[in-house]
Amino acid sequence: MLSLMSALPAAAQSPRTPAPASPSARPLTAAEARTAAHLDSVRKDAAQLRGFFRQLPKGGDLHNHLSGAVPTEYLITLAAEDDLCVDVQTMTAVPGPCGPGKRPAADARTDRAFHDALVRAWSMEDFPSGTSGHDHFFDTFGKFGEVTWRHRGKLLSRVADDIVGQNQFYLETLVTPASEETKKVADQVGWLGDFDRMHRALVADGKLDRLVATARKEADDADAEFRKSSRCGTARPAPACRLTVRWNSQVSRGSSPERVFAQMEVGLRLAERDPRFTAVNLVQPEDGESALRNYGLQMKMLDYLHRTYPRAHITLHAGELWPGLAKPEDLKSHVNEAVNVAHAERIGHGVDLVHEDGWQQLARTMAARQVAVEVPFTSNAQILGVKGAEHPFATYRAYGVPIVLATDDPGVSRIDISHEYQYASTTYRLGYGELKDLARASLQYSFLAGRSLWQGNPTRSGYHPVAACRGQLPGSGTPGAACRLLLASSPKAAVEWRQEAAFDAFEKKFAARR
Repeated sequence: MLSLMSALPAAAQSPRTPAPASPSARPLTAAEARTAAHLDSVRKDAAQLRGFFRQLPKGGDLHNHLSGAVPTEYLITLAAEDDLCVDVQTMTAVPGPCGPGKRPAADARTDRAFHDALVRAWSMEDFPSGTSGHDHFFDTFGKFGEVTWRHRGKLLSRVADDIVGQNQFYLETLVTPASEETKKVADQVGWLGDFDRMHRALVADGKLDRLVATARKEADDADAEFRKSSRCGTARPAPACRLTVRWNSQVSRGSSPERVFAQMEVGLRLAERDPRFTAVNLVQPEDGESALRNYGLQMKMLDYLHRTYPRAHITLHAGELWPGLAKPEDLKSHVNEAVNVAHAERIGHGVDLVHEDGWQQLARTMAARQVAVEVPFTSNAQILGVKGAEHPFATYRAYGVPIVLATDDPGVSRIDISHEYQYASTTYRLGYGELKDLARASLQYSFLAGRSLWQGNPTRSGYHPVAACRGQLPGSGTPGAACRLLLASSPKAAVEWRQEAAFDAFEKKFAARR
């Protein structure tokens, strides 16, 4: 594994602040050691290495935008089924009928050149290496947005099938609930300049509760479409039916203050009233003019709303910035404010860590509070051009900050979670035990309700079962009454147990080969 100092830009290496030692690999069980030996034996065989990582149990994906997670080819199929058109100048999907300058999306079924052009416009396919993909990446969502808003359930069905195929067990995916209605209400209320007044205005006359009801109806409709598309409850259910899914609510950080506040409050109120929803998150480019100008205000909004909705979770895109993309003064505090002002329990990206003022203390605070970092390697490389030793992955690990690997927008990025685990292992020299614990972390730091299967702070102390299940993990013993009670009462522990059973089966494959 790369050392802490070699992972940092020279400007960030402070001789006055000794860095913690890099984490060392934990002792392996006999079964883990055999699996680790197999991994080492196939590292130079691309096909076998890819197969290993595809079969590796990989917990859950906690940073996933539903519209950006769908394979682009499926979006084109849906556009054709909905009789949408494509503006040939901008390659943007628009409603029919198709007039001058518009072409039926259905033409992509028979015109391969048109199909491939859509794939390039709606994803990072064939994007030139060594150039900035920032604008192209974010522009894709506007180009296929007319497709995705219509079929949340179908999108989830396709994405969930892919996730189960990657040997994952849980998904938190981002959507924007009651989007248009919330914008209208926010515009009617306007920006009142005071959080208490904004809250009272939204609650007045049942406006906020009607927005929550709309969001819940959307979720009901999506659930019904998902179950129909995946054949759940039939004799031939799709793999997607086995996946545990929760929704997180997106807030468009580039919007006006009144819209941002309203979206935040809808998402947090929804998370406290509907168990399908867990958290809010800010989306859109963090380097956008409005997002930068209002960043501090938005963090204070969340501070206020956290006190109003203390049971709802907060996870924030923060530190998705890099020198050259943002001015130096904009790199100084975004992660810090997300953690210490907005009460973020997880941070998405966090790439600018070492450019923040007092970043060492920030990293220690995140470690102590177990504020996890969601790391989508490919997205960070495509949007920010940050990878390898420049990425703070090793720095976070050295300070004991929890890390979960994620995909962000795998459909747009043209990757999957297996790719991200393989990249982590190859680039940062991670062994099997470290990869296994990364997978465990993706469930430990999820927002699934209930007690964890693991005791204390597993990032610091290792993954040791709670007393109720000690010595009873799959493959090592039959769960007793106390452990069965935990698994029955805690959705989180139940999914974690499923993953441990998958690890037991995975590791036994390599015992049989010896």
